[in-house]
Amino acid sequence: MDEGKRTALERAKIQALSDAFGTIVSQSNSTIVKSDNGKSDVDFLSLGGSDVKGEWIETVGEPKFNIFYDKGMLVVNVSVEGKARAITTSGIDLNVKVLRNGTDIKYESDEFHDGDDLYLYFKSPVNGYLAVYLLDESTQEVFCLLPYRSSGEPAYKITHDKPYIFFSAEKDKESQCEVDEYTMTCEKAIEQNTLYVVFSSNMFTKANTEEESYGLPRQLSLNEFQRWLSKCKIKDALIQEKYYQINIKKP
Repeated sequence: MDEGKRTALERAKIQALSDAFGTIVSQSNSTIVKSDNGKSDVDFLSLGGSDVKGEWIETVGEPKFNIFYDKGMLVVNVSVEGKARAITTSGIDLNVKVLRNGTDIKYESDEFHDGDDLYLYFKSPVNGYLAVYLLDESTQEVFCLLPYRSSGEPAYKITHDKPYIFFSAEKDKESQCEVDEYTMTCEKAIEQNTLYVVFSSNMFTKANTEEESYGLPRQLSLNEFQRWLSKCKIKDALIQEKYYQINIKKP
């Protein structure tokens, strides 16, 4: 049910952006001709895709869901209102990978089990600033994973073209503060978390958080996080937000 509601909400936002700002449809074709011992072989490759030309800034009010079953199939309808703006730049090509139980990119995964370790690979073609947050869908609380707890910096400073592995003390020896390492936990059969990666070539300040529980990252409510992120987007047109859904299961 939660997955269906989240998927419907994201599709509604994309549809609203498409209706307001339009969609870019792209396609590229390539033909490869190979010759071996007088025999010719032709390969044809076609790549296509589409992107909306707008960006969702802030949700206004609460989304309205209508959930029912039709012929044994779960149907989720949703209506949502929000603030958005047109995308006028191509954006920064960020390379982000969520890693499970390993610091090499081959460990990329969005499926975790209770007790698995979380790492994050990040690389940017330009200098900038980074913040990372984790939303616990069951409690609607958001945890600040980066900058680290002992850091007093507004955001983590990123050097261009340098690969980073976060949440690993072994891989992050250059950090000027104590590195926080994270282990994913799960009390139910399956839980969903969302990892938010916020980056800008301009300096910005992380959200205001509180230390609620010993041993857990500093946190804030989802509403406070969304207000902070909306304010950042309004003030900085270059700020980029990427989010990654993570499923955590009992072994």
